[in-house]
Amino acid sequence: MTRRSIVIPHEHGGWAMVSVPFLLGMLAGEPQPIHGLLFLAWLLIYLSSYPLLQAVKRTANRGHWLRWSAGYGAAAIACLILPLLRQKELFYFALPLLALLAVNLWHARCRSERAIMNDLCAIMSFSIGGAAAYLVGGGGWDQTMAAVVLLCFLYFTGSAFFVKSVFRERTNRRWMLGARIYHAVMLAVPWAAGYPWLTLAYVFPAVRAFAYAGASLRPWKAGIIEIAGALQFLLISALLIR
Repeated sequence: MTRRSIVIPHEHGGWAMVSVPFLLGMLAGEPQPIHGLLFLAWLLIYLSSYPLLQAVKRTANRGHWLRWSAGYGAAAIACLILPLLRQKELFYFALPLLALLAVNLWHARCRSERAIMNDLCAIMSFSIGGAAAYLVGGGGWDQTMAAVVLLCFLYFTGSAFFVKSVFRERTNRRWMLGARIYHAVMLAVPWAAGYPWLTLAYVFPAVRAFAYAGASLRPWKAGIIEIAGALQFLLISALLIR
């Protein structure tokens, strides 16, 4: 990478996680024009976190990483001004997001980004974006907000299990078994949470896990499966969560 290279995250799953929870939260409430500005701020926060994590992890070109992080961060703050003025309760999300980021920074410092706890904290951060979008759309601190966060967290945790089961943990039988058990249990959670029909959103990932866990998949094929899964999850959840 040259110093003039544009710094953007390379993980395809990250783009789905930054957008799907936000869109679900927006659709669970009432879409507003201000959502466009809030989503741009949310996207810039995501873009800012990537070079920050790289700066903590690497010593080479640290100034380069920090400059990009600061630039994205400044743009995010500029985009957040109007949403914060309109919905001051957005400030309440700052503390949990900073706490989750601290865990991610610690894992980056220890070079243990592949740890499942690191993944779970990142997934929860993205899921909180859905709560913020719901709040701006006229929602409150209610069951629907909790459902948006829970459903997104469950889905993308399943994605983390699936991706690991076809790449780094492909030969680990315990991991394959854990991935399948997780997806089987996940089918019951919407029932327990009071949204029985939302079980439909988890049928595809469950089939995916039982069909492919432990299999050798090309990255492009796994990517297509993940995109299809994220889209069906968003569409079904948006229709049934209200």
